Amino acid sequence: MITKMKKLTFLVYHKEYEAFLERIRELGVVHIVEKQWGEMDDGLQQFMQKRSLYKNMLQAMYNLAEKQPEETVYAGQSADGLVQKYDDLQLQLQDLNQKLPQLNKDIAQMEVWGDFDWDSVNKLKEAGWHIQFYMCHERDYNEAWTEEYNAIPVQERGGYINFVTVTPGAVELGLEPLRLPALSLSELMARKTEMEAQIVATQDALSAFCKANYRTLEQYSIQLEGDIDLLKVKLNSEEKAEGAVVLLEGWIPVDNETEVKDFLDNSGVYYEIRNARKEDNAPIKLRNNAFTRMYEVLTKMYGMPDYAEFDPTPILAPFFSLFFAFCMGDAGYGLVLIALGFFLKKKLSKSLRGMMNLVITLGIFTAVIGAVLGTFFGVSLFDLEIPADLKQFMIVGKVGDTSYDKQMLLALLIGVVHICIAMTVKAVGQTVRFGFKESLSAWGWLLLVVGFVCTGGLSFFKVISEDVSTWAFIVIGGISAIGIYLLNNIHRNVFVNVGAGLWDTYNMATGLMGDILSYIRLYALGLAGGMLGGVFNQLAFMVNDAAGPALGWLFCGLILVFGHTLNIAMSCLSAFVHPLRLTFVEYFKNSGYEGKGETYKPFTVVKKQIN
Repeated sequence: MITKMKKLTFLVYHKEYEAFLERIRELGVVHIVEKQWGEMDDGLQQFMQKRSLYKNMLQAMYNLAEKQPEETVYAGQSADGLVQKYDDLQLQLQDLNQKLPQLNKDIAQMEVWGDFDWDSVNKLKEAGWHIQFYMCHERDYNEAWTEEYNAIPVQERGGYINFVTVTPGAVELGLEPLRLPALSLSELMARKTEMEAQIVATQDALSAFCKANYRTLEQYSIQLEGDIDLLKVKLNSEEKAEGAVVLLEGWIPVDNETEVKDFLDNSGVYYEIRNARKEDNAPIKLRNNAFTRMYEVLTKMYGMPDYAEFDPTPILAPFFSLFFAFCMGDAGYGLVLIALGFFLKKKLSKSLRGMMNLVITLGIFTAVIGAVLGTFFGVSLFDLEIPADLKQFMIVGKVGDTSYDKQMLLALLIGVVHICIAMTVKAVGQTVRFGFKESLSAWGWLLLVVGFVCTGGLSFFKVISEDVSTWAFIVIGGISAIGIYLLNNIHRNVFVNVGAGLWDTYNMATGLMGDILSYIRLYALGLAGGMLGGVFNQLAFMVNDAAGPALGWLFCGLILVFGHTLNIAMSCLSAFVHPLRLTFVEYFKNSGYEGKGETYKPFTVVKKQIN
């Protein structure tokens, strides 16, 4: 649910404003209203750029520190000095890495000619003998060059000949002489060894620098966040009475009203507090129980609700868990998720342990739903020798003598219920926000869809007779048509309403059926995962029978472990993405949820996240 908010407005004497802001920040419960007074302040823009620099640099430093930075913070280091030192080491490493490929290229070129001394070549040149290096295609090589120019082939490779000429003067063969590196092969190899050692040393120096100074830069980044928040608050303040007083607006949760009032009374400032209105763009603070709270991260992925909307998390939580379990469809995989959640909960940082509670919860749902669907590590539980009392709880096989699969119909039934709940939320939400008269169309569609579904279900199970169901359809359709076609907007002409109702009918007829059919993916994904698990089981035991008792069990175990691990990984990915799609598309669309609310972010002292 959404926490109720209070609008807070206060006037502060300009000379006391700085001290007052510091006390407000220490209080840590006031969400300051951000206003646009024009272009971003130059100081704030510089702070934002520096924050981006620190963020990217910290991420790189954390990886270079092998994710194990020292905990010491060095007060004597300046932030600019740390950034400069880091950039110098990176530039030095980048320069060495750029020179190494060229050096390797020179070495590859000189390896053709071997290790010779350039001083000897230069001495021969001073004595009147010119030595030139060439490379040409085999068909272009002239054997006469051997006698005329003392041409000596050095290497033949890939259809090309490398050769050298030794003549009393410079010659022209119609070929361009090669320009070789000025260093010998041994000198180049020595320089490469030295450069590789420099690269290793620079990398070690960079890693040591990151380990030693990560926490220091992190502390500067935290201080910068506080400076940014403070500057934003100042920029969102409005001077009144020719600058004598400063006006500031904010929001506080109802739970903190007494605390804030006591603080403001002691501060001696003028203030006003009122309840948030529907039209106010009040920030959103979610308040849910322990189970629902785990799923708030999914709501935040789409967008926080508007203050006048409903919090979708209480409905999202059970349905997402059900969808996830249906897509996994295997009780054994659910037990693996539970064990994995408890194991990682002890290994991961504190900030990630909450996610493991979600993994454990999803594992519990998967284990229960997987047992109902009759699958355990790809094995059909219904085909095993288990008590009949347990089998009666399993949903497997076909419906009677028909060709309809029970699990497929169950997936469609879940979709119908999910969309009906979404339409109910939409009707109630529009009534709360705009009034009953402005939401007659939503109520009409809700009555039509839910009424037809309930009537059809009662008629199918012979609870009511055909005559009763026929009259029920007529009455429900007639009442719904009034809201859909005649009163969908009481401020418009009735003929315009009829046209708008026909357009809504087309959209509902095409969209609603597609939305319901989308829930077949729950059945399809669960079926695919179960079939793939069964294939790995068959393959493993086929290998066991073929390889004999000793190696057979070894290979059988390896195939089972690898196969089911791979299947769990793929199933988890599908079981997360597709339920999320059913929630974000089918449910949110039919419930009218927009998710454009602003998250409650109190002006407070920025603190380091403890891992």
